[in-house]
Amino acid sequence: MKILFAASEMSPLARTGGLGDVLQAFPAEMQQRGHEVSVVLPFYREIRDNPSLNVTSTGVSMSVQVGSKRLDCEVLQAQAENGVQLFFVKRDEYFDRRGIYGTDGKPYEDNAERYIYFSKAVVELARRIKPAPDVIHVHDWQTALIPVFIKDRGLPFKSVLTIHNLAYQGSFWSYDFGLTNLPGEYFSAKGVEFYGALNFLKGGLMFADAITTVSGHYAREIQTPESGCGLDVVLRENAHKLTGILNGADDREWDPATDKYLPRKFKASSLLGKRTCRNALLKELNLDKAPTGPVFSMVGRLAEQKGFAIFLPLLDRLLADDVRLIIMGEGETSFERDLLLAEKRHRGRFHFFRGYDERIAHLVNAGSDLMLAPSRFEPCGLTAMYGLKYGAIPVARATGGLHQIIQDYDPSTHQGTGFLFFDYAPEALWDAIGRAKKTFAQPETWREIMQQGMLANFSWEHAAEEYEKVYERIVPAE
Repeated sequence: MKILFAASEMSPLARTGGLGDVLQAFPAEMQQRGHEVSVVLPFYREIRDNPSLNVTSTGVSMSVQVGSKRLDCEVLQAQAENGVQLFFVKRDEYFDRRGIYGTDGKPYEDNAERYIYFSKAVVELARRIKPAPDVIHVHDWQTALIPVFIKDRGLPFKSVLTIHNLAYQGSFWSYDFGLTNLPGEYFSAKGVEFYGALNFLKGGLMFADAITTVSGHYAREIQTPESGCGLDVVLRENAHKLTGILNGADDREWDPATDKYLPRKFKASSLLGKRTCRNALLKELNLDKAPTGPVFSMVGRLAEQKGFAIFLPLLDRLLADDVRLIIMGEGETSFERDLLLAEKRHRGRFHFFRGYDERIAHLVNAGSDLMLAPSRFEPCGLTAMYGLKYGAIPVARATGGLHQIIQDYDPSTHQGTGFLFFDYAPEALWDAIGRAKKTFAQPETWREIMQQGMLANFSWEHAAEEYEKVYERIVPAE
């Protein structure tokens, strides 16, 4: 099958979160399974400045209509490290910028125009690729209008939309609808209109041939008013084409037995390297060595979704004991400010790493004893998968993919891979942390839990099989 993936991120070229990780691993897995795969991305400045990427011209240029403007773009190409064919849409006024979606915590004011342009360019590129793709697989709101443009133009491509996070919908004021050049009837309850606004994601839900999301639990949750972010009615109406498929973790990038970033590698049957990585992590981040308690970590966006509202009230209480805490990420200004102030109060015990660094992220997973995921909601939970693979046992709220990934530890059976809690409240999180710390003081039991988590199978193989079934349902047999 011929598959064109369209997305706004792909690790390590351009990444803000799990979407980029998925686009690094998933297309490569499909290619290994014998499919003809390519990925198209905007040609961001950070892609242009990547010294390891050999970007060349395809010789193809296209003209794209956005509202009253007709703007040319150049199509570039390269090959990813994993062998996947890459295409880039180059239009500097839209994509040659310091940030992907915005800077200093603020989105660009013309994001609607930027991703309408990109989506239309993807459709034009698909028309020129020979042989033509059977499926265009789009990801999140940035590319969710592609199925709408395909249907409006009667093009022969089938489309799949994957929702990585329903909270981000691409909602813009109604005047931006004119940039789509779609007929007026599309701005309606049966189209891209949602409470008077242009909603990219709703358009994709209405017009994609199939919809997937990143775990079975999340697929059920988003059809409820509590977790549907306002689109639960639309999702229930389209439930017949919705499938929940748990993401995998890329074994080529996330495996402590082969990880190029670690000072000493390790595996479930030989954990000596874990201690070396723990010591190296504390030294790297100038934290006091040899704590009597565990090393805690959090890696991800600093957003309310990630549970900072229930974690920050506990931070001083947590660090009153001889433990260490590392938080890596960036996001909401208020959370960044609170973490910077906390770092000053707890020098030697807490380090806040603002931003994302691939090497440090791998070392954090390898050197941590416990990873925290107190999320209000969590579609998939890739960070929990990474933590488990590296022996960083998760303390997590039982929501979305986290509930599917983590088995709560039962001391009566000695079975489990983490510590779950259910209520979204500081007290519930503190209770789970207390259970984890109590168990950490039992080295043999702790080793058992680590090994059970490290041996769990989170490969992309099962997910790829499920996606093949989705594709086969919508692509007519030859």
